[in-house]
Amino acid sequence: MLSLPVETLLRRTVRFGARPDAPRGPNGFAASPALDAPGRFVECSVECRGEPDPRSGYLINIKTIDDAVHERVRPLLGPARDARPGDLGPVLRSALDALAAALPVAVDRLELALSPYHAIAMTAADPQLAELLLQFDFAASHRLHVAGWDDATNRRHFGKCNNPNGHGHNYRLEVRVGLPADRMGEFSIDALERAVQGAVIDRFDHKHLNLDTAEFADGSGLNPSVENIARVCYGLLTGPVAAIPGAVALRSVRVWETDRTSSRYPA
Repeated sequence: MLSLPVETLLRRTVRFGARPDAPRGPNGFAASPALDAPGRFVECSVECRGEPDPRSGYLINIKTIDDAVHERVRPLLGPARDARPGDLGPVLRSALDALAAALPVAVDRLELALSPYHAIAMTAADPQLAELLLQFDFAASHRLHVAGWDDATNRRHFGKCNNPNGHGHNYRLEVRVGLPADRMGEFSIDALERAVQGAVIDRFDHKHLNLDTAEFADGSGLNPSVENIARVCYGLLTGPVAAIPGAVALRSVRVWETDRTSSRYPA
């Protein structure tokens, strides 16, 4: 029998409307409590680490995580309903501390998704640092082709993606930045959006990557695979993100080619 590591990581997501006094409802998939008026919807994702119980196989009962989120985290977010995301650093740290005190296993990471496309996070290993995740999209066409291979080899390797006239994707881009938690109030999400717009979106949106860009030009650039696109986007964004006030640093870039295929750089 194989000897495998015992420690595992469990991630549990709890969805709720930030209504501190509202009772929990039965529909935890959509949100519990649900929003009955315009307001802040939150996905709270908790990552726990440890050794599962050898009899039950549980690291922790997920209902215990749910209860801790509702009892310890949701009340913290009620007063912050009207706050800007940049002001949530102390709330994020308090929530992480509250979960660590409430749960019988180690809490590795807490992520609060303020929308399906924007989240903030913090790890227990570095609670002085906050992470902000923001998503964008752009449409582009490309052709996967290696100039040093013959046509048959290219077709065999890339299939339809080797179509001579190219093919298109609606790419989704997630930019993850780190910044000091106590300086989140100084951070401007508008500045990040402008940096990404100028460095990546304006450069690639509605372009044929092989024909219209230097980074992926036929004969001199990289083959525009999703792996290479993520790596190029990271390189293009490193400088502009570092120039944003607030000691901001680019952590990673993730690009989705389809909803089933994505690449993150660095891994």
